[in-house]
Amino acid sequence: MRCNSMIRTTTALMLLSAVGAALVGRSASAAGLDPLSAARQVDELLAKEGFGAGQDANETPAAKADDQTFLRRVALDLIGHPPTPEDITAYSLDTSETKRLSAVERLLAKREFGENWARYWRDVIMYRRSEERALLVGPTVVSFLSDEFNGEAHWDKIARKFITATGDIREEGATAIIMAQNGVAEDTTAEISRIFLGIQIQCAQCHNHPTDRWKREQFHELAAFFPRIAVRAVKKDGDRRSFEIVSVDKERKKKEKDKPGRGNTEHYMPDLQKPEEEGKLMRPVFFVTGQKLESGEKDQDRRAQVAQWITSRKDRWFARAYVNRMWAELVGRGFYEPVDDIGPDRSCSAPHTLDYLADHFAGSQYDVKWLFRVITATDAYQRESRSRYEEGKAPFTANCPQRLRGDQLYNSLIAVLGIEDASPKERAKEADNYRAAMASPRGRVNVAFGYDPSAPRDEVAGSIPQALFLMNGAELNRGLNGRQPNTALGKLLGEIDKNDALVEELYLRCLAREPNPAEMETCLEYAKSVGNRSEAFEDILWSLVNSTEFLNRK
Repeated sequence: MRCNSMIRTTTALMLLSAVGAALVGRSASAAGLDPLSAARQVDELLAKEGFGAGQDANETPAAKADDQTFLRRVALDLIGHPPTPEDITAYSLDTSETKRLSAVERLLAKREFGENWARYWRDVIMYRRSEERALLVGPTVVSFLSDEFNGEAHWDKIARKFITATGDIREEGATAIIMAQNGVAEDTTAEISRIFLGIQIQCAQCHNHPTDRWKREQFHELAAFFPRIAVRAVKKDGDRRSFEIVSVDKERKKKEKDKPGRGNTEHYMPDLQKPEEEGKLMRPVFFVTGQKLESGEKDQDRRAQVAQWITSRKDRWFARAYVNRMWAELVGRGFYEPVDDIGPDRSCSAPHTLDYLADHFAGSQYDVKWLFRVITATDAYQRESRSRYEEGKAPFTANCPQRLRGDQLYNSLIAVLGIEDASPKERAKEADNYRAAMASPRGRVNVAFGYDPSAPRDEVAGSIPQALFLMNGAELNRGLNGRQPNTALGKLLGEIDKNDALVEELYLRCLAREPNPAEMETCLEYAKSVGNRSEAFEDILWSLVNSTEFLNRK
């Protein structure tokens, strides 16, 4: 690989010196099975199961992805933005057999790891919201989860915080799920089951589940853990408005306008034949195991108990749901599809592999980073990409391309075009005013390019607003300006005299790889035909940013 400056080479060598063997030693979780051993076992199990057998179980697996493809893939997956040219150079200079493991360790140690996955889970929660005012908790849940993921992240502890949360939504990020459903017992029940168990039990709210074994009574028994939650408007610091999640353990006096069952400290299953009546009193019962509480328990006792039952290591649903979702995000397809519908009557592509991963994830004490280490070390993750799953094809013989989420795309534009992200002062303002956050450059990109992370990827498509933004968005146009010496492109034009070296630099920044001979020839011929160097490279950079390869990770 050609380096465009001695500074980059020196930086890369210093980086290699700083990492190396020390990182490899940290790859094994103190609480869980060695990730490399687990990864090898996962690949062996997948092979025995026909790579998640379809009709063509003998399909030839894809080859191992080259180093540059792997580095861009794992950087986008773990920290939400592409590697820098310095990162690419450092990686290319590493000749050790453990270079991919070391790259993963460096990425897991970065602050951006927590931010990337915090924003992912914010979207999981917010895309299914029933309460628009829940957008107020968006910045807070990102801050809360960033700290969790960048610390000693254990998914069971995080889940219990969400399930038992109380407090001001601007201060307590764990209130996000409850606030997103306005504290309504039935809606909160459905989301907690969907997110943490991967079971869509809401389909049993009005009748027995049409495609699973769950009964209507089981939905309402689960809802009986959550009737004592309330959302209250509060004012703090002058006119600053917010909302609090509170426990209500005292029965309030009912009003004539109250709906049947509302305002009670117990949950009642409506009588579909007599909707005007209160319905049947339900005892809190955890539908998966049948464990139950007596009626009359306080709110915090109920929620704490069901949180313990949901996250128990004795049952696989909690571990399966997280493993299945993370596998789908990283490999491109889950063992179950959609990722949040893994009920007992659903078909699993590779059940033994999933159970193996779920059991050892639970054995690691639900160590989030342990699971990332395992999945990224598998052959399934490191293979070349092929088009998304087709009927009759084994699903795990290759990685699948993933369209970048809104935040990942914005991070990529920051890295390539030199667009400045929000300052700490601007972030504080956005955290206090969700309208300001939505109107910010990151917010506008998320509005245009964001999508529900729980939706099947083949349902995620481009749109006219996306095309318009990429063609003439204000931030894009400023970053593409090569005539101004203070822009990223303007600086590169001033620093790099040779056109072939500049083409290489733009490809490294945009696609994390060097151009192939045909691409180099096309770019050089175009620059020569235009005659104006700044204008030509503005067009070349624009074409790279608008390319399918830039908008996806492969």
